[in-house]
Amino acid sequence: MKNFRYLEETAILKLSDDKCIGCGNCQLVCPHRVFKMVNGKAKIIDYNGCMECGACSKNCQVDAIFVNPDDGCGCAAYIINSWLSKLLGKTKSLCGC
Repeated sequence: MKNFRYLEETAILKLSDDKCIGCGNCQLVCPHRVFKMVNGKAKIIDYNGCMECGACSKNCQVDAIFVNPDDGCGCAAYIINSWLSKLLGKTKSLCGC
């Protein structure tokens, strides 16, 4: 997904190497292949590919991943709602930004 970007350097995504147990769930569920298993641990390999959907965080059994907890700008909700606004002919974002 290297060519598909939302807003560069805006994602709030953090991975704790200390907490990671190497289960691979994040790599499995991430729709944009942001994670890769390296030496038995998850690594963020494409930070700007993150759309902040939260799948990785919700599927991390040890809470090693933190993703933007709100529905603010820069997140998947903002992007999708912007697209919906355009389709529906609205001039204002549907997420309140």
